[in-house]
Amino acid sequence: MNVGRRSCLCPEGKAMGAPDAHVAGGTGRKLVACNTCSLCPQECVKEKLSLVHGFLQADAQNQLSDLETKLHREELSEEGYLARVKALLSKELSVENGDAAALSQKSNGCSENGDSAMEMEEAVASSSSSSAAMSKTRKARRSKSNSENKSNELALGLPGKRGRVWGFCPRELRFAVLLMSRVVSLQTTPPKCVDCRQYLDDPDLKFFQGDPDDEPEMLTDERLSIFDANEDGFESYEDLPQHKVTSFSVYDKKGHLCPFDTGLIERNIELYFSGAVKPIYDDNPCLDGGVRAKKLGPINAWWITGFDGGERALIGFTTAFADYILMDPSEEYAPTFALMQEKIYMSKIVVEFLQNNPDVSYEDLLNKIETTVPPAGLNFNRFTEDSLLRHAQFVVEQVESYDEAGDSDEPPVLITPCMRDLIKLAGVTLGKRRAARRQAIRHPTKIDKDKGPTKATTTKLVYLIFDTFFSEQIEKNEREEDKENAMKRRRCGVCECVAPSVTGCPDCHCHPRCPNLAVREADEDEEVDDNIPEMPSPKKMLQGRKKKQNKSRISWVGEPIKRDGKKDYYQKVCIDSETLEVGDCVSVSPDEPSKPLYLARVTALWEDSSGQMFHAHWFCQGIDTVLGKTSDSLELFLVDECEDMQLSYIHGKVNVVYKAPSENWALEGGLDMEIKMVEDDGRTYFYQMWYDQEYARFESPPKLQPSEDNKYKFCMSCARLDEVRQKEILRVMEPQEEVDGKMFYGLATKNGVQYRIGDGVFLLPEAFSFSMKLASPAKRPKKEAVDEELYPEHYRKSSEYIKGSNQDAPEPYRVGRIKEIFCSIRSNGKPNEADIKLRLYKFYRPENTHKSMKASYHSDINLLYWSDEEVTLDFKAVQGRCRVEYGEDLTECIQDYSASGSDRFYFLEAYNAKTKSFEDPPNHARRAGSKGKGKGKGKGKSKSCRQEAAEVKLPKLRTLDVFSGCGGLSEGFHQAGISETLWAIEMWDPAAQAFRLNNPGTTVFTEDCNVLLKLVMSGEKTNSLGQKLPQKGDVEMLCGGPPCQGFSGMNRFNSRTYSKFKNSLVVSFLSYCDYYRPRFFLLENVRNFVSFKRSMVLKLTLRCLVRMGYQCTFGVLQAGQYGVAQTRRRAIVLAAAPGEKLPMFPEPLHVFAPRACQLSVVVDDKKFVSNITRTYSGPFRTITVRDTMSDLPEIRNGASALEISYNGEPQSWFQRQIRGSQYQPILRDHICKDMSALVAARMRHVPLAPGSDWRDLPNIEVRLSDGTTTRKLRYTHHEKKNGRSSTGALRGVCSCAEGKPCDPADRQFNTLIPWCLPHTGNRHNHWAGLYGRLEWDGFFSTTVTNPEPMGKQGRVLHPEQHRVVSVRECARSQGFPDTYRLFGNILDKHRQVVPPPLAKSIGLEIKSCVLAKMKEEATGISGHRTPSWSVLALREAGNGSCSLPSRRPKAASAGAALPGASRLSMAASVG
Repeated sequence: MNVGRRSCLCPEGKAMGAPDAHVAGGTGRKLVACNTCSLCPQECVKEKLSLVHGFLQADAQNQLSDLETKLHREELSEEGYLARVKALLSKELSVENGDAAALSQKSNGCSENGDSAMEMEEAVASSSSSSAAMSKTRKARRSKSNSENKSNELALGLPGKRGRVWGFCPRELRFAVLLMSRVVSLQTTPPKCVDCRQYLDDPDLKFFQGDPDDEPEMLTDERLSIFDANEDGFESYEDLPQHKVTSFSVYDKKGHLCPFDTGLIERNIELYFSGAVKPIYDDNPCLDGGVRAKKLGPINAWWITGFDGGERALIGFTTAFADYILMDPSEEYAPTFALMQEKIYMSKIVVEFLQNNPDVSYEDLLNKIETTVPPAGLNFNRFTEDSLLRHAQFVVEQVESYDEAGDSDEPPVLITPCMRDLIKLAGVTLGKRRAARRQAIRHPTKIDKDKGPTKATTTKLVYLIFDTFFSEQIEKNEREEDKENAMKRRRCGVCECVAPSVTGCPDCHCHPRCPNLAVREADEDEEVDDNIPEMPSPKKMLQGRKKKQNKSRISWVGEPIKRDGKKDYYQKVCIDSETLEVGDCVSVSPDEPSKPLYLARVTALWEDSSGQMFHAHWFCQGIDTVLGKTSDSLELFLVDECEDMQLSYIHGKVNVVYKAPSENWALEGGLDMEIKMVEDDGRTYFYQMWYDQEYARFESPPKLQPSEDNKYKFCMSCARLDEVRQKEILRVMEPQEEVDGKMFYGLATKNGVQYRIGDGVFLLPEAFSFSMKLASPAKRPKKEAVDEELYPEHYRKSSEYIKGSNQDAPEPYRVGRIKEIFCSIRSNGKPNEADIKLRLYKFYRPENTHKSMKASYHSDINLLYWSDEEVTLDFKAVQGRCRVEYGEDLTECIQDYSASGSDRFYFLEAYNAKTKSFEDPPNHARRAGSKGKGKGKGKGKSKSCRQEAAEVKLPKLRTLDVFSGCGGLSEGFHQAGISETLWAIEMWDPAAQAFRLNNPGTTVFTEDCNVLLKLVMSGEKTNSLGQKLPQKGDVEMLCGGPPCQGFSGMNRFNSRTYSKFKNSLVVSFLSYCDYYRPRFFLLENVRNFVSFKRSMVLKLTLRCLVRMGYQCTFGVLQAGQYGVAQTRRRAIVLAAAPGEKLPMFPEPLHVFAPRACQLSVVVDDKKFVSNITRTYSGPFRTITVRDTMSDLPEIRNGASALEISYNGEPQSWFQRQIRGSQYQPILRDHICKDMSALVAARMRHVPLAPGSDWRDLPNIEVRLSDGTTTRKLRYTHHEKKNGRSSTGALRGVCSCAEGKPCDPADRQFNTLIPWCLPHTGNRHNHWAGLYGRLEWDGFFSTTVTNPEPMGKQGRVLHPEQHRVVSVRECARSQGFPDTYRLFGNILDKHRQVVPPPLAKSIGLEIKSCVLAKMKEEATGISGHRTPSWSVLALREAGNGSCSLPSRRPKAASAGAALPGASRLSMAASVG
């Protein structure tokens, strides 16, 4: 950028441009004003520089543009262009006239390929290195060109003051010039060759050395002819002759050696090549027998014919005269050609790998590339991530070409998760091949796919459900698509992808599909918006209106059977000559005739002042549940909603049949069953389940029976709602004494839970505070200004939020012990039992003491400190009950006591906040809540111990784990003591081997699950290896996580995409469930499972389970809330057989980052949540990275020792748990990936500060461990979005930053700051977290099974060591114990597994359901389950109401209001 604004002269002395006097005058006045303002010297200089920059920028850019235009028109030679550019910049940098001439002379002597910016900076630095020398020569130089100096000052509008230049005093000048020179070097776009688009100042730019002058005419040389002179047929030979060429070089018309695969040929740039031409049959690449040829071309096309023998690509050129197959390059062209060979071979690796493994991640592809040894004879010895990103555009184009050549029913490789990540990261432009000549790798033979899963084996029931639904949907969708195609075709807005619409051919593939649209649809399908608000139910406009009754169509049958107040109850009524009685089902007319009829059961008939009435217990139709359109149109569901209605709204009588599961239900799996439950006669329906509309729970209908005295008005919905409301009411019992206007009690109840004096309670963090203020170690220091030249990407770190940080994590529950329960006495002398108070002792956690968080890190997670501090609170503030014991009074060891439940705490000391000291607890602390002390307490515990012993004898469920991976799900269930995994199925051998190592009693099938199911269904007892197959009745629990990426990217279902879906492993897994009919079923998957295909995958899964007769539900759980330092949201589908209890989802145990705990799911605009109530806090603090791995010994990048010593004791509670109780001196698998030299250098330069990532990398040259040196990243374009830096430096690295198409010539490689990240950062949240360090007080990313610094998971660098996290650290992050054996490089395989702690929590819920059923069977009492929404929903309903205003039926929200009075209110007489 220009710094001086004199009349700039080129070396020949011709004027190159003059400044605008008007602009200069305005700038001059502002500069003069700076001298009189009150700024400090440094701010004054900065302000002046800013003014000068603004003035100089426009004119200098215009002059540079003029020079480039002249170069394009060939009015200037390259040498002249460079000389003038350098002279212009040197003149602009000069301080006095004498400096300009000196700098001009110096620039004239620059070599053609020298670094002009560097020389220019050195020239300026030398010219201003001595202020004394400047002052000595100032006078002479001024007198020498006084008139010129004056004219310049006048042009700038500045006063001719002695000793001032542009308003700067001499003291300011040196600093200003040095800074300006640096700015110029940053602001000026380096010159490029107009043909090959290479930077002219690039030291690696090479020139073709020229050809010998005495070369024979190559085309006439008989050595190259494959025909004899007399041979017939030569004249009729229509194809171009073919030759081979060795020792070749490719160059443009200016002689620059350049690659031929960067789109230059496609843009009609003339490229030539020289070398030794040989006959087509000569396979010897040496020069012997070759004919020297020069400047062959120009090249019309380049092509690849495939791989000779599978490793070496055959690359060729076509000119107007011949085809040439390339052999060996010349010595000077070898580095350029090696990159070409590298990209071609790499594209072969990618296509073959993804064709055989479509579901792999970007990290898996990197693993494949980095572990592939290049074939012999190529000029490189290792593939790296940098080389993949360098060649990404070419690789993706080859994948496009491969997809276009494939069969129409094959899934495109382009939309695999791996390719989509590569496209985003590298900024690949899709669709380029449509406008340019297409170079394709044409494989000589079709790639043999690895044996993946075969066609899905399905039971008849599962097949019919899918086929029935899809046959209707496909026909409907294809009609809609035909209609859309007739109107328009979608455009991607990137490439020319619009083709004429094809009518009458819905499945026609005459036109290739746009790759941009394909990738976009695949991305959209996987995106999940956690912030979608729940769609509000439409206002019921006609609620409460009475319908005019027609007395003639309604008449009572018989006399009233009961008179209750002003109501006369009847047993029967006649409506339109049709007799109805209590218990019948009816259709009810909506207020709007266009809406469908509602269905209800009549539970009471009466007449009062409101008219002839009935009480309707509503049914919910399948389409109004989470099943949506996948439901059976004739299936209804019981819901807990009812309403008083006028009889005139009854449309007619219908027949609703209850389809109870048969006695042989468990043995009916896999049989040929009719999918229809009842015949569709327009009046017959059926129901199997009760449905919870908020939690989407399908459960067996409750078994409530009316008593003899309320048969005439018994409503099951009213009874259940009233039961829940009664539990919700806070009550006090066991009155003790009245003191000082207060009545004291011994017991209080809330939500069915009893709280006694001495019990421990949970409270929200805001319930009370402590004398000690909790220090917040997570507070980050304020950001300091950074050197933007050294750290040019730091400006992207504008957001304070750091993914993986616990800075916003809430505090865990406060814990107290009940001292008193009391109510105040009213004026009438009675206690106010509606306002119950508790007097509590406070417990301190370690972090609440003066020792702060450090004490918490080393202490047990359930350790507390007694305190005599007291607080009085409302009873309604209590969040739950817990157990707090004095450690010395326990009859078992603390570890066993703590492991017996998640609500168990202990204390050993008391804390005195005033003296900041720890003391022995007082006697009342030791005795409170106990039934005695010492032996007495031991006796009190014996009952509990006996109960626990009985629980241990609970028979474990025989379990089949499908898609087991290395066994995380089974490990968690084993820890919960609920299951014994007898069988496991895992196709990937290393994972199967790991499962065997850790579960020696399990039969592990390393086979396709479809093959095994087919064998069992055909009656086989063993497989081909002689392993016994589980038979019907053997499997009591079925669990697994079927991969579902196989149909990713299918935005709409049609006949082709349906075939993929029905053959997916989800369908196979459901067929396993249908055949074996286990007591419990669990499907776990990624969080997006509930959102795939507009939740169609979820809906069909639930639909199959409901039709089988299973009670089922779904939810999303965050693994970080169950005791691991990792954010991992998992979708869980739970099912229980008829007669079992459907488990609830486990309540969170640990607080976690709120942003990672958005667990609601939106299906068809309806928000669903799980039964979890601990949404704001939890019993325990967050588990951090420090908890997880701070005890592990230090290792280096590439550490490979499989067994080492721990070198220390565990430091945290988590580490003690993960190491296990048995002494283990050997640490296994503390190994990490060996990163390339460039990646290792980047890791070394990422700072250790929390939140550091690639944006903190310095832009410097670094010598790598392999002896090579990196380059500085060059910023060559003005960026529209982010502008320039504070020093005026450019920020764009590609022409797309200016809104233009990407230019392949802008790509840079071997830089410390990866070029691809600033290239695409604006589109992808600045790639926050890539090359990111974990934070000691934070948590791991979702997927760290294959850590890559530029992988999707982001922060995988160790907090302090310059490496990625190790295999053992990854395993710990998921909660695998250190004793868990891994086989092979198991965590390098991307496989979503459930962290064992999460699986354990789910297992404990299943265990509680099994125990509850055993207890019922033992006592002979078959109670009904309390509705799952009881705790939350009735808080909204208010006292005196049995309704749930927040839970309106979907039917009402979907259309007009239900008629009559509110559907959600009930007359008191009915309840």
